[in-house]
Amino acid sequence: MIIASRDYAKSTQAARSLITETGNSDVTAMEMNLGSLNSVRRFGVDFAARALPPIGAIVCNAAIQVISGITYNDDGYETTFAVNHLGHFLLVNLLLRHLNDRARIVVVSSGTHNPDQFTGMPKPDYRDAISLAKPELSTDPSNAGRRAYTTSKLCNIMFTYELSRRLKAEGHDKICANAFDPGLMPGTGLARDYRPFQKFIWNFVLPALRVIPGVNSTSKSGIDLARLVLDSGLEGVSGKYFVGRRSVPSSKESYDERKAAELWESSVTMVRLKPEETILGMVN
Repeated sequence: MIIASRDYAKSTQAARSLITETGNSDVTAMEMNLGSLNSVRRFGVDFAARALPPIGAIVCNAAIQVISGITYNDDGYETTFAVNHLGHFLLVNLLLRHLNDRARIVVVSSGTHNPDQFTGMPKPDYRDAISLAKPELSTDPSNAGRRAYTTSKLCNIMFTYELSRRLKAEGHDKICANAFDPGLMPGTGLARDYRPFQKFIWNFVLPALRVIPGVNSTSKSGIDLARLVLDSGLEGVSGKYFVGRRSVPSSKESYDERKAAELWESSVTMVRLKPEETILGMVN
């Protein structure tokens, strides 16, 4: 198991804890910042140089939610879109050649991607990928930041479905790609950009509501996520959206193949993906 994180000290501690708890010494921490394309590429080079066994699964679990306004990373892209989508897009493509022939890819999304589901968040607004990467100035920074998050979660699902289609089309039909909604998980670091009162609600009030369906602990959601990676009964299942342990329909827009292809091809351009860096075709 490799834990890739921008905070190498924390990921190293997590690796040590797993080794202690499980007795499995084959857990390693590696540094990678999904908000930096150069960092993702360095990770890919470092991984390849280690001559490790083929990968059995990739879990794209990182996410950021910025409510203080629109910000940009060093590559010039809006931070939420860069971390939640572009970083994962590049990472997965760089690692595809290192997968075993029955590997699983799980992309963590959110119910907030669905405008028909009440979440208290703004509805996603997907026009095209460049509008997300370089958005117009907003008169409502907080709402713009939260909408960037919900739209990035829609991108996660469209990316997953397009990845599954492309893998099958190019003969890699035993490699599976699925999206996962872990539910609302109060107490996590997702609220790091919240105001003090909002952080208090997130960290101390909402955790008491875990008896309500859809409000989960990190432990419960982690077990459900691990099932998508390990359950033999899910072998061959690809292009699906799971809420907890159930495969359910995602939003209507998430099945738009034209938008998904545009997102893929625009992402190829934005991350400057080269043909030799991926096993998939560059365009539709």
